[in-house]
Amino acid sequence: MFRFVALLFLFSTMFAATTAPKGVYDFTLDSIDGKPVSLSSYKGKVLMLVNVASKCGYTPQYTALESTYEKYRDRGLVIVGIPANNFGGQEPGTNQEIKTFCTRNFKVSFPMMSKVSVKGDDTTPLYKFLTNKATNPKNAGEIKWNFTKFLVDRNGNVLSRFEPEVTPDSPQITAAIEQALGK
Repeated sequence: MFRFVALLFLFSTMFAATTAPKGVYDFTLDSIDGKPVSLSSYKGKVLMLVNVASKCGYTPQYTALESTYEKYRDRGLVIVGIPANNFGGQEPGTNQEIKTFCTRNFKVSFPMMSKVSVKGDDTTPLYKFLTNKATNPKNAGEIKWNFTKFLVDRNGNVLSRFEPEVTPDSPQITAAIEQALGK
């Protein structure tokens, strides 16, 4: 009996180790329209994942996000907006209200996902991965506010993290995008 239990433990440990997420391509989110989107559908692209909000002091960054997307999308950049209502209730709307707000006010054409939680007990698995020291040692740490940006290489590895005050069209982000696209 002991051998059977030990063998069962060994197989379950091996299975867990092989199914643990290794990069952002291992996650699926719902689009703003409620359809599942596997981030693996962006393999070969450079991603910028951004937790966004409609009623935040950083909300005007949508303009720079859209212009950055338009500038680099033909070279392989995809910006993914991920609404979250974790900070001061600054994303209170439904997915449809968020979509309408982004389209009407900022002409957003980059992919938008359904609203999720990026911190706390109900953190979505993608953000658990992005903020965990074990899975993302270089860029881990709790999300502090809306418009935190993660730049991901063409293989699904997180390259860098930019805090909200760093705008999408800043020299730091532009240089990081250029370097990632050049690879």
